[in-house]
Order: sequence, then structure tokens, then C-alpha cells
Amino acid sequence: MPASAGKGGGCIAAPGYNFILAGVVLILLGLMGGWPWITGLGVVAAGFFAYFFRDPERDIPPEPGVIVSPADGKVVRVDEVQENEFLHGPARHVAIFMNVFDVHVNRSPVAAVVREMRHRPGEYKAASRDDAARRNEQQALMLENAAGRRVLVVQIAGLLARRIIPWVKPGQALARGERLGLICFGSRVDLYLPGDSQVQVKTGDRVKAGSSIIGRWHEFPPET
Repeated sequence: MPASAGKGGGCIAAPGYNFILAGVVLILLGLMGGWPWITGLGVVAAGFFAYFFRDPERDIPPEPGVIVSPADGKVVRVDEVQENEFLHGPARHVAIFMNVFDVHVNRSPVAAVVREMRHRPGEYKAASRDDAARRNEQQALMLENAAGRRVLVVQIAGLLARRIIPWVKPGQALARGERLGLICFGSRVDLYLPGDSQVQVKTGDRVKAGSSIIGRWHEFPPET
């Protein structure tokens, strides 16, 4: 089942074109000025940005009751926490670290409506650090499915990530696996699930946004 396009749907996420264009400009300047090192720099830059901002289509699992990964990357933390800001209770927490070689387009883990979005300024420490969720700049999206279950997705800036780009707005309905935003350059996404869910990944696992099953509901709620 293909996900909705969101702000992607092509080979490259839309924000990447300006970065790629900068590389192309360097190539042209190098060719016109006879500066091969600038041409080479432009080729490397354009190639890197085209790779970094790639936005592949994903096959979204169709089974009822599954929760998919919101991000590509490595699972760096799985635990149970008290989430009092949005979920107001105990939550199952999964942290996914994205290095610069991972796809950085994030996707909705469930079919739901965006109930709240909240941006919080902060630092730009390494996103793999345990305190990144508390100290770093971040964008929180609180999602609510048709059964009233709430899921929290937090996009966290990292050491190199200086821009979080949301593609959704409050009140918007999302399909499972639909694109919801992008983080530029090395970062992390934290997922908080309510207590009546099962987490099916462990620390060290590699996951892909939209296609990797990260958990399940104990009882299957209806999808929107």
C-alpha cells in the first residue's frame, strides 16, 4: 500500500532542490572560470545533497493494529517513561537515530489526526546522547487515532541538524506511513506510545520509515 505523497512523492524531497542548485552553481562557476577544484566541489556537493534529500516510496504494511517506524535509522533506546506533557501517563518510548546517510523524511506511525504541534528551541548536541530529548531543539506532534489513542512523535535536531521542516498542520488527517516532515542533516526521532501497545524492536535494530513495524496495539483500533 503506497503512502500519500505529502510534500514528497518524487525522487528528491522538495527542500533539497535549493541545496542541489547551489552545487550546480559551483559546477558552472568552475567550468566558466577554469577552476577544476570548484567544479569538483560542486559535483561532490550536488551529489551529496541529491543523496541526502532522497525520498523513496515505501510499501506500508496493511495489517490492522500495526505501528510503523516514523524514521529511518538505528534504534538507540527502548524503555518505559512517564510522559506528562502530551500523553499524561506511562508511555513506551523508542528513540531512532538518523545519521547523514539515512533518509531524513519522517512518516506518521499510525493513521491519525494531528491534534497538536509544538516547537521548542534548544541546543544542538549530538542526537544520540541520552539528554538530547530534553536539551535539543525539537518539534513535537501529538497524533490521535479514531479510537482516541494518542501517539507522540518528536523530531529532534542534532549536532549537524539545524532545521526541522514540518509538512503537516493541526487538524490534518494522516494515513499510516504518510510523510509528515523532514529534518536536515543527522538527527533523531522519538516515538512515545501509550501503555496499551507492544514494542517489537530492540536497541540496535535498523528500521525504515513507513515500512518497518515498530509495534502493535494490544487490541486493534479502527483506522482512519
